[in-house]
Amino acid sequence: IIDRNTTIPVKKSQIYSTAADNQTSVEIHVLQGEREMASGNTTLGRFNLDGIAPAPRGVPQIEVTFDIDANGIVNVTALDKGTGKEQHITIKSSTNMSKEDIEKAVKEAEKFAEEDKKNKEAVETKNRAETTIFQIEKSISEAGDKFSDDDKAPVNAAIEKLKGTLKGGNVDEIKADTEALEKAFYPLAEKLYAQANPQGGAAGGATDDGQGNVYGADFEDKTDKN
Repeated sequence: IIDRNTTIPVKKSQIYSTAADNQTSVEIHVLQGEREMASGNTTLGRFNLDGIAPAPRGVPQIEVTFDIDANGIVNVTALDKGTGKEQHITIKSSTNMSKEDIEKAVKEAEKFAEEDKKNKEAVETKNRAETTIFQIEKSISEAGDKFSDDDKAPVNAAIEKLKGTLKGGNVDEIKADTEALEKAFYPLAEKLYAQANPQGGAAGGATDDGQGNVYGADFEDKTDKN
């Protein structure tokens, strides 16, 4: 959260969430270092935030705040914005790295940059796949009888294929199967939107004003491609 050479005192916050349904506790792992992956950095401390209200994963908002004072003392606070539950840890020796230690950490980060990049991509690809499965299964469940078995068949097949790939596939295979699942779900998503807005015309279609004049409608695609 806080970059090297940041002027202190400094205070920064970031929002995180849960990784599983009905998760009531999260562990906050505080690290120091230059590496992309947590395993390559130094652990400064750990603490748990308990009492999170049960909810679907990704719903709770956990605000983690790093507050470093002029003496280099770090206070890390985790706040569940839904319940107001809060926990914190104080770390008094976090910035006592020598110049040599810092230079060594930077060199190691440079040395393992490519490896860390690949590992990070693998983690993010897996997370995206799992999130895609979760969101699509949730959408189908909430839709109830709006979809027929024939509608759902190709989506369910794509879900099972992606679940299998997650168990042993490489990054490219997981990416490909995630995209295949997203494409398989497109017709169902379109059906949901059509049912929700039956009067809505096709995007970008032409409109007749009733007097023989036809106007084209422009539209801006704001779909999140990530």
